[in-house]
Amino acid sequence: MARVQHDDGTVVERFHATSGRVTGWMAMVLAAVVVVAGVAYADDGFPLWVAAAALLVGVLAWAAMLRPALWVTTEHLVMRNLAETVHVRLAAVEEMAVRQVLVVRAADRRWVSTVVGRTWRKALTSRHRPGGLATDAALAPTEGMHYADFVEDRLHDLVDKARSREGVRPGSREHLALPDAVRREPAMVPIVLVVGSVLLLLVSFFL
Repeated sequence: MARVQHDDGTVVERFHATSGRVTGWMAMVLAAVVVVAGVAYADDGFPLWVAAAALLVGVLAWAAMLRPALWVTTEHLVMRNLAETVHVRLAAVEEMAVRQVLVVRAADRRWVSTVVGRTWRKALTSRHRPGGLATDAALAPTEGMHYADFVEDRLHDLVDKARSREGVRPGSREHLALPDAVRREPAMVPIVLVVGSVLLLLVSFFL
C-alpha cells in the first residue's frame, strides 16, 4: 500500500517562463498609459469605454501572461494558472510532456501549464524521453540544451523519485488509486478583477 506523505509546502524548484513575459509587460504598460490618459482627460471628452477596455486588457495580460507560475514542492507539482492553482501529487502523475505547453495527466484528467513550452516546430521535432530515472546529467541544464528539455527531464526525475518513495509502479492499481492526486484552488483575485473590469466596461457604454 502506498504511504501517505506530508507536504510542508517547501519549494524544491521553480521554473521560469519560456515566453509571454515581455508581451505581458508591454500590454500592461500600454494599458496603464491609456487608463491614466482616460482619467486625466475625462473632462475633455476622452471615451470612458476606451479606458475601461484598456483596464480589462491590462488585467487579462497580467492574469494570463504574468501570473502563471510553475514550481515543485516536496510532494506536489504546482501549476498556477489564470483562474486557479492546481496541486498535482508527483507520485500520482500518469503521463507528462512539454509540447507547446506543459501537459500533465493525473486523476484521469489533463492539466495544462502555459509557463513552459516549445515552439510549434520544436514540439514536432523534440525527442521523447525514455522510461526510467533521469540521469544525473539531466538534473541541470547543459550548454546548448533547450530549457524546455531540461524542465521535462527534471520533472520526470522528480516524479520517478516520488513514485519510488511511495512504493508504486507506473500504471499499477496502487499508482492509479493514490488518494488526493489533485487539489484545485480557485484564484479569487484575478477572477474578481476580470469580472469587475468586464462590468465596468459594460457600464461605460451607458455613461
